[in-house]
Amino acid sequence: MTDTRRRVKVYTLNEDRQWDDRGTGHVSSGYVERLKGMSLLVRAESDGSLLLESKINPNTAYQKQQDTLIVWSEAENYDLALSFQEKAGCDEIWEKICQVQGKDPSVDITQDLVDESEEERFDDMSSPGLELPSCELNRLEEIAELVASSLPSPLRREKLALALENEGYIKKLLEIFHVCEDLENLEGLHHLYEIIKGIFLLNRTALFEVMFSEECIMDVIGCLEYDPSLSPSRKHREFLTKTAKFKEVIPISDPELKQKIHQTYRVQYIQDMVLPTPSVFEENMLSTLHSFIFFNKVEIVGMLQEDEKFLTELFAQLTDEATDEEKRQELVNFLKEFCAFSQTLQPQNRDAFFKTLSNMGILPALEVILDILLINLIIEHMICDTDPELGGAVQLMGLLRTLVDPENMLATANKTEKTEFLGFFYKHCMHVLTAPLLANTTEEKPSKDDFQTAQLLALILELLTFCVEHHTYHIKNYIINKDILRRVLVLMASKHAFLALCALRFKRKIIGLKDEFYNRYIMKSFLFEPVVKAFLNNGSRYNLMNSAIIEMFEFIRVEDIKSLTAHVIENYWKALEDVDYVQTFKGLKLRFEQQRERQDNPKLDSMRSILRNHRYRRDARTLEDEEEMWFNSDEDDMEDGEAVVPPSDKTKNDEDIMDPISKFMERKKLKESEEKEVLLKTNLSGRQSPSFKLSFSSGTKTNLTSQSSAGNLSGSPGSPGSPGSPGSPGSVSKSTSQMAAITTKGGLVGLVDYPDDDEEDDEDEEKEETLPLSKKAKLESS
Repeated sequence: MTDTRRRVKVYTLNEDRQWDDRGTGHVSSGYVERLKGMSLLVRAESDGSLLLESKINPNTAYQKQQDTLIVWSEAENYDLALSFQEKAGCDEIWEKICQVQGKDPSVDITQDLVDESEEERFDDMSSPGLELPSCELNRLEEIAELVASSLPSPLRREKLALALENEGYIKKLLEIFHVCEDLENLEGLHHLYEIIKGIFLLNRTALFEVMFSEECIMDVIGCLEYDPSLSPSRKHREFLTKTAKFKEVIPISDPELKQKIHQTYRVQYIQDMVLPTPSVFEENMLSTLHSFIFFNKVEIVGMLQEDEKFLTELFAQLTDEATDEEKRQELVNFLKEFCAFSQTLQPQNRDAFFKTLSNMGILPALEVILDILLINLIIEHMICDTDPELGGAVQLMGLLRTLVDPENMLATANKTEKTEFLGFFYKHCMHVLTAPLLANTTEEKPSKDDFQTAQLLALILELLTFCVEHHTYHIKNYIINKDILRRVLVLMASKHAFLALCALRFKRKIIGLKDEFYNRYIMKSFLFEPVVKAFLNNGSRYNLMNSAIIEMFEFIRVEDIKSLTAHVIENYWKALEDVDYVQTFKGLKLRFEQQRERQDNPKLDSMRSILRNHRYRRDARTLEDEEEMWFNSDEDDMEDGEAVVPPSDKTKNDEDIMDPISKFMERKKLKESEEKEVLLKTNLSGRQSPSFKLSFSSGTKTNLTSQSSAGNLSGSPGSPGSPGSPGSPGSVSKSTSQMAAITTKGGLVGLVDYPDDDEEDDEDEEKEETLPLSKKAKLESS
């Protein structure tokens, strides 16, 4: 049978002055060769691993607290604590520590805590102890001055604490308190307030155990009611005895547990409500008080968790239909307080705690007391949060996100459970979540655009964006069937930039999926229109909105999403063609034209491939030979404008290669000529669809007149006689053929860098040079 006397929990104090649980094990003491001395060893009860190996240093101050705690510091900022399951085990280890240090085990601290200067320490060492004035009514002022003067010095604090412990001084002070209250001696009561507050700041567990005992705690609270800076005095005792009632919803048979609950509630009340807010210098002086409450709560949770009879009765009454509503409400309040106490536990212990509750039937019990679905209850609380900063709503949104995250759903034998849960969520809960969004986006602008509403809608959009990324099928059906994206994009017109960006981020997440179902929905409903409006209304402002919109269009260009590219250019090019501080929209137009070329003449794409592959197969030696032949050839053997084709390129018939390209370029020129004539007769003030109405801010450029495209230029790459027109070698320069791809970057500094633009230009130059120039043209141009 395992010896429970030596069963302990190991704690370390973190930077936030909170105790971290390092594990549960069994403690022993023994000589460790490596440490050259007697040491404390704690081995984990789970796997026997070493949780603690600490040498008992002769100069380290060990403190014994609450009969079951031993606390000490191993370094300047490294505090340790052992919490024993039984008092007997704590006493045994305490005796070992005192034996090593040569101390009497009856003390609660083995060393004086000093950090004073040598001079101050020398002065105080001349007096072995601190002599307290006799505890009388007429000497309260003197006692208060002594306590106040001792607080700045750690050594004097320690001596004062020892004097108060040894002489039973606190109980004598509380007797005088009753006398002062009976005599209505306000001055004496003010002195007692200062004295008791000072004793709290001594930060001594032994003193707290006296002050928080059943017979003393209410009188201590009474002393703290008489703060000289507050008038009239506070009625804390009246609140604790008359207003705050202890309700024992399930009988607690253990008297020690019941007393611990009462004590913890009252000490917590003292810390939160009675003591004044500590100053920066006083905060660390109350660390022992924080530890006292912390370990009390851990002990209460442990004792209740181990009482299976108590928990069984609790859940039985919760689920019993015969339990009246008032009783059920009390049971739920107890369960809520019980779970709140569990937050003091460390993660692994907290997991074990909730596993115990789950095994006892907490979820069926909660189902009985809920009138609506739990998830919908969470959503409604999030939506109805009255906090202007929506602090509660943010936490609830995080909880919802955890619930609907497929990664958090445990794998089960029935693999359809995830799908079933998500199907249930979208059928019964999603309409509750999106209700505020749908109610606020019935017009072209948000019907309510105050800050709190905008914050709430931003939270909802954040969760919907998460669903787009992780739920795919379910959210896709919901968005398309309910036309959610159109309603979300109404928020692009919000005066709150963060909300407009949330709406844009939602659409960007959808486009990022490159799903043609989504793309067809976007194109059919013209859902780029709100984005283009926002972009134009933003004008020339260099801000996050500008960058985010450009990035979205750049993604479409780089990923070559053909359907969206064609849709944007066909419907919104006139509104975007003048944007020249980035090459995104020009690049989109180029992509669109390349697509159209391939659609109009599929052979063209194959010819380009043939020429490109043929060119790159030639090695360096062949090129050198051809260059030599070119310079050695007789100029008189060629006619002007005739291209010289090296012997290695004569393997294919020139007319067979060039004929499809020539015919395509002729058709293209004829088509563009016809389009130009139509455009001159038409008022071009937007896209051709009559439903598209753009509104511009005063600073926005609105010139939507058609510009010359790359296809309007003569001598474009691949045309007969390139780079000049037939019969006029060299008459058109290379830069002319690239006019459509090169735009002066004036105005704003480019928000996105496009390194591939230069590569496209280089590729155009290479295409022009596929067929060598005539010798005569080369010499004339040089």
